[in-house]
Parts: sequence; structure tokens; C-alpha cells
Amino acid sequence: MSIRLPDHYTARPVSLDDLLPIVDLCQVYFRWMNGVNSSMEEELRTQWGFDFFNLATDTMAVFTADDLPVGYVEMWDVREPHVDLVGWAIVHPEHMGRGIGKFLADWLEERACQNIHKAPTGARVVLSQSTESGCQPVIDFLSNRGYRHVHNGYRMRIDFNEPPAEPVVPEGIVIRPIKNEEEERVALFAKYEAFLDHRGAIEEPFEEYYLRWKDIIRNTTYNDPSLWFVAWDGDQPAGMTLNYATTDDDPEMGWVHTVGVRRPWRRRGLGLALLQTAFCALYSRGKTRAGLGVDADSLTGATRLYERAGMYIERSYLGYELELRPGKILSRQGLESEE
Repeated sequence: MSIRLPDHYTARPVSLDDLLPIVDLCQVYFRWMNGVNSSMEEELRTQWGFDFFNLATDTMAVFTADDLPVGYVEMWDVREPHVDLVGWAIVHPEHMGRGIGKFLADWLEERACQNIHKAPTGARVVLSQSTESGCQPVIDFLSNRGYRHVHNGYRMRIDFNEPPAEPVVPEGIVIRPIKNEEEERVALFAKYEAFLDHRGAIEEPFEEYYLRWKDIIRNTTYNDPSLWFVAWDGDQPAGMTLNYATTDDDPEMGWVHTVGVRRPWRRRGLGLALLQTAFCALYSRGKTRAGLGVDADSLTGATRLYERAGMYIERSYLGYELELRPGKILSRQGLESEE
């Protein structure tokens, strides 16, 4: 690699032995960025164990002479057709301004460019990154490197000052937890179909999607199938919600990972019923609040749904893209008529 590292530092891909030092780096970085004490240990341990993520080729860290990590970057390219690559990088606040951020960004962009050949001929390929909306140093850094602000996201939450409202389920629909691996597959199919209408979604074969999610489930220590709910219309899955009983930064908060409704069952109140089902389940586990992440400009109106359910915006995020190759956009940008 021809990218020059600042003096007095070394760089190498991480290994599993680096997990806890990188977790410590993440904690320092997040306290600097937003004042939140986020562990990231379980999330990193899970992600580093995925079959589709290679620590040797998809990560790079910068270390001091004492072998302490002060910078870390990872590159994700896990979905066909390989047109939307994702990067994430952090630098220890006490080591900012020394060229470490530039080194990591150069590595990330060079690494991403190595995968352009995987994309279909003539397709546009981008590298995406995000940051909190108030983190001006990172915003300026990305903008100065040619990244373009393309979307906004929210972390929303609800506080259970009283028991959450019981769901009002549309007539003919039954919502219940999944019972077995077969129903797990059904839940993931409903998720797959519902999120084809998500901004930036790229259609891929369901079997590839399913196998990737099986790997995620296998490696996620806090996965709990009893918090997976499917809405059934007879033998058809109309929607689902997948939830976790914990988050990295708040032990009192449950996490609504996903709420989705398939097209034929939308605009009937099912999304709200699924969300309220999740709230009730998390509350029954002793959680005093629940959170989720959402596209601020959701094509299906998810933000408005969450606000109706009593949620409010806790933090906001900015999404940026760097065009690696111009061409035809393959990801979803809007909804065609459903009539």
C-alpha cells in the first residue's frame, strides 16, 4: 500500500486479540462525539465473527509505539450487486490533527476501489459513511474529501413512564412470536420484502439475504427469538418486528431492530400494532424505554408512524456518499405507484 503513515505510528489489520483495546478506543471516541458511554463490545464481537467479514482484508488500525490503537477503520461490501460499500472510521481525540484520519480515509477509499470490479458494468458505485449531525469536525473532513450529504437518519426513543398501549390488531391478523427455524425464515422473508421499499435498498436473491442473516443470528449473542414477532394473515406473513432486549449504551433500553409491513397489508394500522407489540414485549422484560433507528425521509412514512406511537428524536445522523464510479443508480430512490 502506497499510503504514508504519520511518523511514530504503525498500522496493521486487527485481530480478535485487539477487540478490547478497540472497544476502549470506541468508548473514548463516542464520549468525545456525543457524550455517550457506548461499549460497542458485543456489537464488535458479533461483527468480527461474521463469515462475510474478513478482519485481515477489511480492517485497518493505527497504533502508538506502545501498541495502543488510536485509529480504526473498516470497510463493508456484503451485498450483491456490490454498488453500495460502507465505511466506518474513528480516531482518538488526543491524536486528531496528526494525519491519522487522512491515512485511514486513504486506506478505506483505496480498499473500496479494489471492489469496483464486482459491480455490474455501467452501474454507479458509491462509498457511504455517516456521522452525528452535530459533529462538525467529521462533517468538514468528509466534505473536504468530496463526500456528498445524501440523507438524514434519526435515533428515536420512547420512555415507558406507564405501561405501553396494547396493540390494536387489524381484523383477520394474528401477531405472535416465532416458534421455530421455519418461522424464523418466514420472518426474514417478510423483512426482506418490506425493506425493498427502503431508500437505498438494492434487490438481491432472497437466499443470499437469508444466509447472510443466518450468519448474523448465529453470531449475535443478544439475539432472542422470543422477541421476534410475525403478523399472520392466514398462512401469509403480513409483517414482522425483530427486537433486542439490550443496547450497547443503555442497559435500561430495549431495541426495536426492525418493523416492516409487506405492501398488500399497508395502510391498515398493522405497522403501529407491530410497534406496540414490540413495546409491550420489551416493557415486560423490565425495560424502561425503547429505541430504534430510522431514515428521516422514509419512503413509507416510518418516522410519522413512530411519532404517533409516542417516540421522539433522541439523536440525528447525516449520511454521506463518495462516488467511486459514475453510472446507472441501482438502489431504490423512490416509490412507484402501488395502485
